[in-house]
Amino acid sequence: MGAVLAAVLGASLAGCSSTGGKRAEDARAAQAAGGRAAVNTPRWTFAMVTHSGDGDTFWDIVQNGAQQAAAKDNIKFVYGHDKEAQRQSQLVQSYIDQKVDGLIVTLAKPDAMKDVVAKAEKAGIPVITVNSGAEDSKKSGALSHIGQDETVAGEAVGEELNRRGHKKALCVLHEQGNVGHEQRCDGTKKTFKGDLEKLYVEGTNMPDVQSSIESKLQADPSIDAVVTLGAPFAPTAVKAKEQAGSKAEIDTFDLNAQVASGIEDGSLGFAVDQQPYLQGYQAVDLLWLYKYNADMLGGGKPVLTGPQVITKKDAAALQEYTKRGTR
Repeated sequence: MGAVLAAVLGASLAGCSSTGGKRAEDARAAQAAGGRAAVNTPRWTFAMVTHSGDGDTFWDIVQNGAQQAAAKDNIKFVYGHDKEAQRQSQLVQSYIDQKVDGLIVTLAKPDAMKDVVAKAEKAGIPVITVNSGAEDSKKSGALSHIGQDETVAGEAVGEELNRRGHKKALCVLHEQGNVGHEQRCDGTKKTFKGDLEKLYVEGTNMPDVQSSIESKLQADPSIDAVVTLGAPFAPTAVKAKEQAGSKAEIDTFDLNAQVASGIEDGSLGFAVDQQPYLQGYQAVDLLWLYKYNADMLGGGKPVLTGPQVITKKDAAALQEYTKRGTR
């Protein structure tokens, strides 16, 4: 580490004396933009393991951010995922066995993950948690957590529902046992002045999601808002609403190109964005900074990437970014 620091420092001083700091910084930025490393630190390997199911566009955006930071930081980035907590834990163990240089994990179901995260720490592998499990991150041994406070995000949804004059909302949970999902609905209920009811669905089965929401809307016409907890579920909720003949507004957590388009055309009301690209990018970059310079933003306290409420006035400006997979 000392040799690396000395080499990098020497190169930096030489660059400043011969070309000026601004020109050297511009050169590094150009290298990163071209997909080439902007640093000469070792080729470390960082692994990310998440609780994502197959086909979830949210995690594509997280990966896009992680891969961009990895290219800049001369990192070999590998990714694994499983919606089942036990298999997620096994994936983390496999990367520990491979002796990766850093780990990024989600703690959607912290009880199933805490032991394997402790094993990584014991093996000397630094860990950063992202997206889910902020409350359990530090006690599990992770260096920091990057994401939004799910309760605060839920509270923002409740306040937005109030502003729109809604009286009864349905909060659709697509992954039972996910602590972050419960916190989102509970946070919404905390600030929402109307009634809120939870609906549990099987998120890996979209026809079941649609039929469950449709049945609920048919049975209770007083529901005037449906809140989904992930961007891929919002268009399905729109279909359910149409089939049920309901006038409920469909709102959602998270953002993708389809959601941005729906907000702009009015088929969706609003979205709460937690900036998944930033979660992936910052996780890789923070691990690199820790390996390179023992840095940690916020002294190890959670680094917040949201929430940001996206409404029709914001949607058009974000279309460019959602289409390229960075928002």
